[in-house]
Amino acid sequence: MNVPFVDLKTQYSNIKQEILNEINEVLDNTAYICGKKTKKFEKDFSDLLNIRYAVGLSSGTDALHVALYALGIGPGDEVIVPVNTFIATSEGVSLCGAKPVFVDNDVKTYNIDAGKIEKAINSKTKAIIPVHLYGQPAEMDSIMEIANKHGLYVVEDCSQAHLAKYKGKIVGGIGNIGTFSFYPGKNLGAYGEAGAVATADETLYNIMLRYRQHGSIEKYVHEIEGHNYRMEEIQAGVLNVKLKYISKWTESRRRVAKLYTDSFVKMGIKEVAAPYHPEYTEPVYHLYVLRVSQREKLVEFLDKKGIQTGLHYPIPLHMQKAYGHLGYKKGDFPVAEKYAGEILSIPMYPEMNEEMVQYVSTSIGEFYS
Repeated sequence: MNVPFVDLKTQYSNIKQEILNEINEVLDNTAYICGKKTKKFEKDFSDLLNIRYAVGLSSGTDALHVALYALGIGPGDEVIVPVNTFIATSEGVSLCGAKPVFVDNDVKTYNIDAGKIEKAINSKTKAIIPVHLYGQPAEMDSIMEIANKHGLYVVEDCSQAHLAKYKGKIVGGIGNIGTFSFYPGKNLGAYGEAGAVATADETLYNIMLRYRQHGSIEKYVHEIEGHNYRMEEIQAGVLNVKLKYISKWTESRRRVAKLYTDSFVKMGIKEVAAPYHPEYTEPVYHLYVLRVSQREKLVEFLDKKGIQTGLHYPIPLHMQKAYGHLGYKKGDFPVAEKYAGEILSIPMYPEMNEEMVQYVSTSIGEFYS
């Protein structure tokens, strides 16, 4: 049996005609950027999140930049970022001329360790970016308490966590701004690059709305210097179709995750640690990430059995050459460094059936037996 890591073809085949209708309508109308479809997406997406405002953008990285810009983050400022995340999170900080300050990850959830945040705060600190990594909500009560105590902004990076819930509340609306990526492989994915920001704050909304389009709402009237971060109409059309299915797909991901977890618990493989989440969170499993021993040999074994895997992320940010100038060294973030050699993402997507899940999990059991 062949089990791909993600299967966008099957998803597309199920909604093909709806997608083609949306794309053809854009082509027929010859309105390609920030038009009616983008406005519809912004309204429907904000309604889905139960957050007052949303702004469609050109990528998730742009969303982080726009959010931090709107909060006034700039040169000389510091922003706290988990060391275990994709580099886009910290790039949003750097694009504002500010400095990312890394914090190690929690040993159970792999998200930022809220217990270590305060040690990283000083007079230059202006914001915290918790990442809801792999679709698992970060420990937001503790993070918001710390932020309020020190007068800091909170930007939630929800790029992997569309519709994830923390204590009954959808992520993205707990902090000051939520940022989202719609990269094709995401739970809610475009057919190219796209992103969004969401907020309940009207002032922040108006800043972000202008910034995405050269500081302008009215054509050729520029109230601020901005950027070109506009959402394309074709991507908005694709997302408008997928919005109708995202809740159903999310439940399917949770079903697949439960099948995996039940299987690993039943097998009791001591070399495999399945994902953990607190009972008050509702993850959406953008990724299903194990911690395993003999990872490279396991990957080779699974590959021979037709099972694709991934690594998210094999090099913590403080060990990246891009951040050599920050002065971090090996040993500064021991949890992230240890886990970087053990993490393994196995196939996870809504269209997986029970037979596929059992094939993957039993193959892993076969390797360790």
